[in-house]
Amino acid sequence: MPLLVMKFGGTSVANLERIENAAKKVQKEVERGYDVIVIVSAMSGETNRLVGYVEGTSKLYDAREYDAVVASGENVTAGLMALRLQEMGIPARSWQGWQVPINTTSAHGSARFVSIPRENLDTKFKEGFKVAVVAGFQGVSAEGRITTLGRGGSDTTAVAFAAAFDAERCDIYTDVDGVYTTDPRVSGKARKMDKIAFEEMLELASLGAKVLQTRSVELAMRYNVRLRVLSSFEDTDENSGTLVCGEEEIMESKVVSGIAFSREEAKITLFTIEDRPGVAQAIFGPLADAGVNVDMIVQNISEKDYDEAHPGAVTDMTFSLPINQVERAKKALEDAKAGGLIKYDELIIDTDVAKVSVVGIGMRSHAGVAAKMFKSLSNENVNIKVISTSEIKISVLIDRKYMELAVQALHDAFGLDKV
Repeated sequence: MPLLVMKFGGTSVANLERIENAAKKVQKEVERGYDVIVIVSAMSGETNRLVGYVEGTSKLYDAREYDAVVASGENVTAGLMALRLQEMGIPARSWQGWQVPINTTSAHGSARFVSIPRENLDTKFKEGFKVAVVAGFQGVSAEGRITTLGRGGSDTTAVAFAAAFDAERCDIYTDVDGVYTTDPRVSGKARKMDKIAFEEMLELASLGAKVLQTRSVELAMRYNVRLRVLSSFEDTDENSGTLVCGEEEIMESKVVSGIAFSREEAKITLFTIEDRPGVAQAIFGPLADAGVNVDMIVQNISEKDYDEAHPGAVTDMTFSLPINQVERAKKALEDAKAGGLIKYDELIIDTDVAKVSVVGIGMRSHAGVAAKMFKSLSNENVNIKVISTSEIKISVLIDRKYMELAVQALHDAFGLDKV
């Protein structure tokens, strides 16, 4: 039988009524002739509640026991979904990660997939079961311990199953009805896209779009798993939602497909650094060791002239990072300076910035995107602090108070409200 993977997020299974609603969507696919693997998240808010229990019990908790506790939320949802499907007359059963088994690494809290053997589920499908309800977000290590995949791990679980079982498609049911050209809460002109290429979706996800988890899109692109983003709260058919697929499935891409943004950004500048080979490593090595995710990087000639206090060429270095990693970065740089690894005169932190990005695979073959972007921001008197580019993306760092204005201006400039 053709096989479909359907994933339901926390808001889609938040209570018994919503679980029943999700089960009806599964029923429709069974009636269309599919065998279905359903991946479920914990009920909305449940994982946070379980994490709170762990942290309230032990500040320096054993990561293995943390995983054992927080994985239980998905187990409850899987069992309830299987029961509801059985009540509807559909042969179904639930599966926990260790029962499949979903083999992962032993990195508790952030495990990665090793393998998903097909034998156990295939056997049940051959016996007449139509639906396997699998607890997302979890697996089992080589040591036989429960592992979890990190936040958003159920999306990744769904894509991994679609790849392992050669599914026709992986449908991600969530609280939005597809992928939009930008966040509709910021621009009333935002438009739902029928299709978007893997690379574009990966860029949008990594740049702040919350629709899909970044790891799941990476996995889908690697194994060419067709993803469809759908609303759990609307009637859907084969043309609903947004299809995330290979570039070859899209007849002709727009130059720019979407505008992404992130409010939670910060900027650090180191003034008057020695301009010598290896200085970048001396700065970013300690940051990497401290687990700081550096994004944009700009190096400038320092405004300070050569003098006796600075015997040699000097430079300034600016980089962006998530705002919640600022203190960690500051300590790493101050420790590196104290240890003699680097020298700088001043460290300035700006936590009042935002990142805005334009994304589109059509940028590969069209000139003038950067010029149009910069002109649009200039017309709105938005000053650009840092610029970063890739083959299909241009990102700028700006003052946070201008973020929504910038998003709206760029959305209009590239005509994203038009089909």
